[in-house]
Amino acid sequence: MKKESLVSFMREIAGELQKSGNLGTAHVYRSSLNAILAFHGSEKLSFHQLTPEWLKRFESSLRERGCSWNTVSTYVRTLRAVYNRAIDRRIAVYVPHLFHSVYTGTRADRQRALDMEDMKKVFVRLPRQATASVTSAMRDAQEWFILMFLLRGLPFVDFAYLRKSDLRDNVITYRRRKTGRPLSVTLTPEAMILLKKHMNRDVASPYLFPVLKSGEGTEQAYREYQLALRSFNYQLALLGKFLGLKDHLSSYTARHTWATTAYYCEIHPGIISEAMGHSSIMVTETYLKPFRSKKIDDANGQIIDFVKRSVGGAIA
Repeated sequence: MKKESLVSFMREIAGELQKSGNLGTAHVYRSSLNAILAFHGSEKLSFHQLTPEWLKRFESSLRERGCSWNTVSTYVRTLRAVYNRAIDRRIAVYVPHLFHSVYTGTRADRQRALDMEDMKKVFVRLPRQATASVTSAMRDAQEWFILMFLLRGLPFVDFAYLRKSDLRDNVITYRRRKTGRPLSVTLTPEAMILLKKHMNRDVASPYLFPVLKSGEGTEQAYREYQLALRSFNYQLALLGKFLGLKDHLSSYTARHTWATTAYYCEIHPGIISEAMGHSSIMVTETYLKPFRSKKIDDANGQIIDFVKRSVGGAIA
């Protein structure tokens, strides 16, 4: 079995991902490696030094630095993926239950979905004339957000990479960038109006929306996407403040809001999972977890109201 340091092997894998066009994943691998180096304090780290105790200390250090549990999970799962690759290539020795004591799940750390009161505000038409408070960029961000919601909570990455060839009549057919799952969305009349308003006017561009200019899979396209995402989220934050929303508005809010709205409409989580192209229903359950308690409390309130009406008054 050949010996290779964990650090050099992780850099090698990140490089392979970069060359194959998986730029987002490569970025996650490099971020995870930076976190590992910051904790370990040296590039001299071998696979046999990975022990449950080392991993637990790594997890604790991340939490002490203020990382959320989801960030901790991302770094640990990335390290686990590198470790599994190393086993396949006979660089590391398999150790049963090595990652058993560290967190590798997904938590709904905070509410990302809008309630109906805030959602109504988001759908209100902004003034047509640009002002110091309402710019054309903010109005475009609002309409992109609404369109993403109408397209079943379409993620911004899929929105950015949609191609003109994905649209046939009033149906968009595409593969999710994250999971590769094929999806087909029939546009409502409202969605079609917004799509026609914002679709790419450059006849030479293959993209449906004017987010990217460079070829798909190139580093330049990835940088364009990252810049567009930051700009979109910045405009949404300004929009949220202007509308006086209670919760933060971001690119992912449309997706979480669509999922929770579907849940409140009594749509089965399995259908919601299929509609959103999730890799499994467990991902959907994570989206819905923060709202289960509220829905149960609402159900309890309905039961108590029914009993009160039945017995003709107070029950206590």
